[in-house]
Amino acid sequence: MAIPRAAKTQRRTRIQEEKEEQILEAALDVFSVSGFRGSTIDQIAEVAGMSKPNLLYYFRTKEAMHRALIDRVLDTWLEPLRAFDADGNPESEIRSYIRRKLEMARDFPRESRLFANEMLQGAPHVEDELKGPLKELVDEKAEVIRSWAKAGKIAKCDPYHLIFSIWSTTQHYADFDVQVRAVLGQEHAGAGRFEDAARFLEQLFIDGLKVKCVPNAS
Repeated sequence: MAIPRAAKTQRRTRIQEEKEEQILEAALDVFSVSGFRGSTIDQIAEVAGMSKPNLLYYFRTKEAMHRALIDRVLDTWLEPLRAFDADGNPESEIRSYIRRKLEMARDFPRESRLFANEMLQGAPHVEDELKGPLKELVDEKAEVIRSWAKAGKIAKCDPYHLIFSIWSTTQHYADFDVQVRAVLGQEHAGAGRFEDAARFLEQLFIDGLKVKCVPNAS
């Protein structure tokens, strides 16, 4: 995990913590719009309202700021999946997961675009994380979904593609929000669009995972 330079000092002050957050907020604004390659330290310093030398005291490089943000996003993004409970009711767990992912799309659109930009560039800064901790977590939760199917609680499905499908449909409302609002029009493009999306996605996934009863042959 990327550690700000000031965080390595023996006695970290409240002002240092506030400055780091100020810089990361500015970096998030810039990276989420311009991507890593299209962003500069000068741009971030300007948005942060700081001089470039002052910014570089806290983060030596653009890469350090970007990695700190990506690490934070990954941790936040994966929390709902970590909460997936093998002992819970599958319908309730899936419903809760869909809603939490949509809440993140609603509340953290910049973070979503930051992560999407990183993936589109081939994940040069987080490939090890994707192949390590993220894969391990998804493997673990895929086994949970398989166990539900084996117990007859849900229909048999490919657990990885189920997870991918939930990721893609929920994150669409962050990464393509401009398109969503344009197509829905003013009447339906308010905050209620996320509730409408939640109800539809619950119907789509939960109905699709219901065990089909096969009638007895007469």
